[in-house]
Amino acid sequence: MKTSFVRRVLIWAGMIAAALFSGLPIVWLISSSFKANQNIFAVPPKLIDESFSLGAYIAVLADSEKVRFFVNSYAIAAIVVALTLLIALLASYSFSRFSFPGKKILNTIIISVQAVPPITLLIPYLVLVVQLKLYDTYAALILTYVVFTLPYAILMLTGYLNTLPGELDEAVLIDGGSRFKALWLVLVPACLPGLVSVGLYTFIQCWNEYLYALTLTKTNAMRTVPIGIASLMGQYAFEWNQIMAMSILGSLPVIVIALFFQKYFISGMTAGAVKN
Repeated sequence: MKTSFVRRVLIWAGMIAAALFSGLPIVWLISSSFKANQNIFAVPPKLIDESFSLGAYIAVLADSEKVRFFVNSYAIAAIVVALTLLIALLASYSFSRFSFPGKKILNTIIISVQAVPPITLLIPYLVLVVQLKLYDTYAALILTYVVFTLPYAILMLTGYLNTLPGELDEAVLIDGGSRFKALWLVLVPACLPGLVSVGLYTFIQCWNEYLYALTLTKTNAMRTVPIGIASLMGQYAFEWNQIMAMSILGSLPVIVIALFFQKYFISGMTAGAVKN
C-alpha cells in the first residue's frame, strides 16, 4: 500500500514538473507580449509588469504590412486544405475500392516520398518555380504545400475508407446511383472525422511552414506569418514584445481549430490507423 502511494506521488510530481517545463515558456511568452520592449529582460523578472499594455498587439494589427502576413497565411492554408482534401479523397477512394495495374507501385511511391526530408528538395523546387515563372506568387507556395501534404492525406484517408464497409457503395449502386454519388452522399459524411483530421494536419503544416515560404517569396506582400515574425528581428534591435504578440496571434488559429475539432481529430487518427 505504501509503495503504491509513493509511486502515485512520484507520477504526479513528474507530471507537474513536465507541465511546468512545457507551460512556463508559454506563460512568459504571453506575459512579455504585454510589456514594454525594454522591460522584457528586466532583473528581477516580473510576470506582470507596470508597463502592462496592449501596445504590441495594437502595433501589429495597425500595421498593414503585418496584417498582410496573416491574410497570406489564411488564404494559402485555406486553398491548400481544400485542394489536398479534394485530391486525396478521390485518390484514396480509388486505392480503397478498386484494383488497377500499378496500384502497389503507386502506394509504395506515396509511402516512400514521406521519408524524403523537405530540405533536400528545396533547390529543385526553387529552380522549377523560377522556370515556371511562379516565383513570389501564391501559386508557388500552394503547389509546393499540396505536393508535401498529399502523401500523408492519401494514406490517412485510404486507411479510414478501408474501415467503411463496401456494402455502403453497393447499396447506392443497386439503387441506381453512381460511384460519385456513393462517394459524396454516403462515404464523405461517414468519413467526416478522417477528413477533419487530415484537414487540420494540412492547415497546421501550411500555417507553420517557414523554409519554403522564405525561399519561394521575396516581397513582404507575398510572405506568411512565420516570415513576418522573423522580420521583426532587425540588425541592431529586436522588437521582442511585437514578436511575442505576433507569435500569439499566429498560434491562435491553430489552437482554436484544434480545440473545436478535437473530437473529430482524435477519432479520425485512431480509425485511420485500423485496417480491416
